[in-house]
Amino acid sequence: MVSANPKIHILPVAGVRWGVAYAGIKSSAEYPSSDLALMELASGSQCAAVFTQNAFCAAPITVAKNKLASIAEQKNSSAIYLLINSGNANAGTGDEGCRAAELSCQLVAESINCDAQQVLPFSTGVIGQSLQVEKIQAVSDALNASLSTDSWPLAAEAIMTTDTVAKGFSRTMGIDGKSVTVSGICKGAGMIRPNMATMLAYVATDAELDSKDLQELLDHVIQCSFNRITVDGDTSTNDACVLAATGQAGIKLDNKHDAWHEFKSMLRLLFVDLATAIIRDAEGASKFITIDVKGGRSSAECLQVAYAVAESPLVKTAFFASDANWGRILAAVGRAGVEHLDVDAIEIYLDHLLICQQGGQASTYDEQQAMKIMGQQDISVTIDLQRGSVDERVWTSDLSLDYVHINADYRS
Repeated sequence: MVSANPKIHILPVAGVRWGVAYAGIKSSAEYPSSDLALMELASGSQCAAVFTQNAFCAAPITVAKNKLASIAEQKNSSAIYLLINSGNANAGTGDEGCRAAELSCQLVAESINCDAQQVLPFSTGVIGQSLQVEKIQAVSDALNASLSTDSWPLAAEAIMTTDTVAKGFSRTMGIDGKSVTVSGICKGAGMIRPNMATMLAYVATDAELDSKDLQELLDHVIQCSFNRITVDGDTSTNDACVLAATGQAGIKLDNKHDAWHEFKSMLRLLFVDLATAIIRDAEGASKFITIDVKGGRSSAECLQVAYAVAESPLVKTAFFASDANWGRILAAVGRAGVEHLDVDAIEIYLDHLLICQQGGQASTYDEQQAMKIMGQQDISVTIDLQRGSVDERVWTSDLSLDYVHINADYRS
């Protein structure tokens, strides 16, 4: 863990309530507080989502996608509920897993007295183990009874697995004399290169947006936040990110509204807050690393280079050791697969220290300064390809012995 604040303050969002309970899905010795969360979105709310692109997507992902599509098609204005369990991914469980996800929703719906089609399931935890639905059934009434507008921080804790801290943020802005709030929580520390979102993320605003604008907005902010982080290059089976708009602030927004771009910017900043919090809490991490690739011909080639560096075990272990072995960065750039790369034109910087130019070590390179930079918790790497006008940014962490221990012992 690079740095973290265990005390998080998240502003309530009108039209959103959270409930939590301990069902015993996670080990009580390790996680004594809660492992089940329920998010209630008031009647009339709009809901957009993106899901994992892993072909072995978890059963709850399949069920949630189908239910969300059905809600959108029917234009149902009833309350929507998101049921999240941690400790068990319900992935790699076949038809049995889908039945378990459906039954979990049914049991919670009976407690709430709503249609089961309005309850969407999400899971995170160990892959390949059956979800014990009876444990959810035993606490469904308590889960419903605990619903509160102030329980965002408790929900952030309930969805954690290998996370060491809860992750949540809020932002507000004034529009037409009224206050609009955006709040969000997420979880994730390993198996992070989502290629869509992160492990799990839930964001809501009290502004009013139609479903099309909301989905387009989510697709946009995902690209510059959760789609730009990597811990280990692995994509989870359970990745999901939900963005909801309750409409209870009395402000309707669309791309013709004067405040649209400011609101879009605020939402983007909140998503970046959440995404970078995952990297700061990455499994075993001691470094928070920003990789900027500049001067590319396309976003795709900039990201090719950025991820080649960010996911190189040799680069990541050099960062962990605070070893200014800049040759590893150079080698990763070279093997990224960018066609017709002019290596003599490339410049590479550690923070503001030029370390590579004209195909080799910069004439002004200072080893002591490089070692000092590598010893920092926050480090930036800038790679200037000098062949175009496109820039991209990716965030990553180092690779430590603790990362190996965490993942070697995960099921123990």
